[in-house]
Amino acid sequence: MLNCSSTLACPHNLTEEELKKGLDDDGNLKLIFSVVLAVMMILVMFSLGCTVDIKKLWSHIRRPWGIAVGLLCQYGLMPLLAYLLAISFSLPPIQAVTVLILGCSPGGTISNLFTYWADGDIDLSISMTTCSSVIAIGMMPLCLYLYTRSWDLEQNLTVPYHTIGITLLCLIVPVAFGVFVNFKWPKQSKIILRVGSIAGVALLLVVMVAGGILMKGSLNSDIPFLVVTFMFPLLGHVFGFLLALLTHQPWERCRTISMETGAQNVQMCSTMLQLSFSSEQVAQVFTFPLNYGFFQTLNGFFIISVYQTYKRLCKKKHEEKDHDCNEVSGLKERAARSEATSFLERDEEANGTPQWSVQQASVEHYAE
Repeated sequence: MLNCSSTLACPHNLTEEELKKGLDDDGNLKLIFSVVLAVMMILVMFSLGCTVDIKKLWSHIRRPWGIAVGLLCQYGLMPLLAYLLAISFSLPPIQAVTVLILGCSPGGTISNLFTYWADGDIDLSISMTTCSSVIAIGMMPLCLYLYTRSWDLEQNLTVPYHTIGITLLCLIVPVAFGVFVNFKWPKQSKIILRVGSIAGVALLLVVMVAGGILMKGSLNSDIPFLVVTFMFPLLGHVFGFLLALLTHQPWERCRTISMETGAQNVQMCSTMLQLSFSSEQVAQVFTFPLNYGFFQTLNGFFIISVYQTYKRLCKKKHEEKDHDCNEVSGLKERAARSEATSFLERDEEANGTPQWSVQQASVEHYAE
């Protein structure tokens, strides 16, 4: 940091007035971003609620094996990955705690959209997001207490319980309305789902653009911190999929758990940073949650693109196989007809059977 030439990239070189002005400008941008994000997310969750099957959702709640594996990934795997990344890259305490806060946060609702595009189990995805948000009330303080004992922190970390409540409302209420619309007007729900898919694409574009704009100020910051920001969501997706695979989950659930594990609630992390640290400390790490949101969106697009490409190749290969099977079946059928005709013709020559009898015998033989 002593070698920083740009005051925007090095908060320690800023005066108090410049620091306050920079935080206010960034705060206004984040406020606009949060409002747009909330409105679009409500629309997306409403449209995804139109795909929820009540019976299937109840089966996940009654036998929560998939939910249990997802929660193990959420509050067992992600905090451990965050701690190992912070230790491996020798991050300063404030940056290490920021990474850990994000690792202990519940799953983000953007994972539900990723699950829908990856042909995952949307009922399981919504159940996991809801359960992880509820359990975050107790699991976030517990995980933070266990993993931050090795770091000397002067201040106490404040869990944003009001943000957890808002997240649950923005998740449960739109989904409940979507379920009701799907029950009452199933035809209209398909139209709503298409509109929601378009809104979902726009939502991800907003996240990426806003994250790209806010990431400019952090390009000159510590390279290890940026590397961790990129690696963390990708490792969450990969290890979440592997853990689901080891517990013998179906492929559909493996994709769902993978998406849920890598997608974290970045807004909750940002709120917790503002509640727990001073303005000077927040200035050092305020871009991390949004950068994580940018990279988790980028990684989600990449994973979905790979899956959709693989799906199309398998479909094309299956169609070619069916076409070859149909051709072979047609050849065998024509050969059988030709053989039956030749046999009957020879039988007619030998026994003097009338022509109409030959034709009738041919038809009966083919029918058999």
